[in-house]
Amino acid sequence: MKIHIYQLLVRLFGNKNRNVRFDGNILENGCGKFNDLTAKALEEIKSLGFTHVWFTGILEHASQTEYPDLNIKADHPSIVKGKAGSPYAVRDYYNVCPDLAVNPVNRMQEFEQLIERTHKLGLKVIIDFVPNHVARSYKSTSKPNHVSDLGQNDNSNLAFSPQNNFYYLPGESFKVPSEQSVEELYHEFPAKVTGNDCFSASPSQNDWYETVKLNYGVDYLNGCAKHFDPIPDTWIKMTDILLYWAGKSVDGFRCDMAEMVPVEFWKYAIKRVKEKHPDILFIAEVYDPNQYRSYIFDGGFDLLYDKVGLYDTLRGIIEGHKWANDITNCWQSIGDIKDKMLCFLENHDEQRIASQFFASDPWRAIPALVVSCCMEKSSYMQYFGQEVGEDAAIAQGFSGDDGRTSIFDYCTVESHQNWMNDGVFDGGLLSENQKKLRLTYKTILNLALNNETIQKGYYYDLQWFNYDNENYNSRFVYSFLRYSKDEVLLFIVNFDNSTQTIKIRIPDDAFELTGCSYDSAGKILYSTSGFSSIVSFDQYFVIEANGILIVEFKIC
Repeated sequence: MKIHIYQLLVRLFGNKNRNVRFDGNILENGCGKFNDLTAKALEEIKSLGFTHVWFTGILEHASQTEYPDLNIKADHPSIVKGKAGSPYAVRDYYNVCPDLAVNPVNRMQEFEQLIERTHKLGLKVIIDFVPNHVARSYKSTSKPNHVSDLGQNDNSNLAFSPQNNFYYLPGESFKVPSEQSVEELYHEFPAKVTGNDCFSASPSQNDWYETVKLNYGVDYLNGCAKHFDPIPDTWIKMTDILLYWAGKSVDGFRCDMAEMVPVEFWKYAIKRVKEKHPDILFIAEVYDPNQYRSYIFDGGFDLLYDKVGLYDTLRGIIEGHKWANDITNCWQSIGDIKDKMLCFLENHDEQRIASQFFASDPWRAIPALVVSCCMEKSSYMQYFGQEVGEDAAIAQGFSGDDGRTSIFDYCTVESHQNWMNDGVFDGGLLSENQKKLRLTYKTILNLALNNETIQKGYYYDLQWFNYDNENYNSRFVYSFLRYSKDEVLLFIVNFDNSTQTIKIRIPDDAFELTGCSYDSAGKILYSTSGFSSIVSFDQYFVIEANGILIVEFKIC
């Protein structure tokens, strides 16, 4: 069945401090904790229409914050992005970030209690697995006794060895980008290869200079030759990490930049994890459509990001350089794996819909929301604050002013804080517009989650039959049917900033498949246009700007 995932950055979700400084430290700006995710907060997430929570940024990662009592030093500022650091520069795979605990000594217990709270409310837990790279300062102080550390047994005189965990540049010292250099020099000799496959000792500011690439047995400098027999040491170590977290009752892994890791590793690791935890979920961040089927059928992934397909198309329609017709090409290109795709409109990498860099208005995304979570059997993901129109309008540190909520800084998410209301989680400080927006998300998401026809029914695209319909503007309007033996649902969405009046054409075979006819009487399930409760296919529909219409036809 399709699932709905709510992504939240723990560091920011529970932070109540509104009086923050630009590039401030944890004492000045505050930090959300595991304990801020109370039963009430989780209940609200569930009632919004979600089945899973992706707790982002929980693994211990590079940071400029020290914890002397835990013997955790601040990382060198040249190799940390922001004061808080990137959650994707993991410093210890076997523990959680001390920033997120009320008592850092008990940080793992506090996270385990969060897992227990989440499960008690009927939600499932997803965490990040970052397989391609680690922090330059990686050193696990929490690993089990039987585990040797990454790089511990490497021969750093060799640029490549299948049994090394890292790639090296023998004889060269690592040089930080000039923009990141500070008075105290950072020393790394020999230099390790940077995380984004940058085989240079002098990566640029735009490279992932704070990370080092993990070696899965691919010799990139010699034709990408694969050395997978015997099994590379990195495969064994990373599979052990997955099993460690699965053993803590985590329900799934969102696998960062999965396509930068050979699919043969995923086949090896996912098989072994699922042998012990058969229901665990694996989600791949993959951007190359040519590799989709390999990572599903060979690698064993359950879901893949639908970024370069549906996300990019919907964004293009909202921004005006694509047409609603382009949605048809999207689903046709992945026809055999539609139920393996994870759709989204925001995540930590993408710009906020309401930002000046995207749509400047959160309501522009409502038609895209309907398409994302109702069009097919695909699953859906949402970033916290999206439902209340967060616009990420203020630069708060390293991230700058780019329309994204910073993952590098101790900062705030203002719209979300209005909903959080100092930990009450009742939306008490939201504007009327924000309350209406959140209610719209809640209504659509719960319909998509709980309606059997949307969950399991068939899909019929009506766009192709209306390309030349003079009463239907196919540049801005998109329509489709979902149907089962008991009911037919008609969806019409309008991506335009002005009202569209349309009369839709339905092909004969659609009526034959669904059991409906032009004069069938339908009931409005949801409308932004104030229709009467009974409608038929054979009438004009007025769809307001960025509006939607969902009609239910019962089959007798």
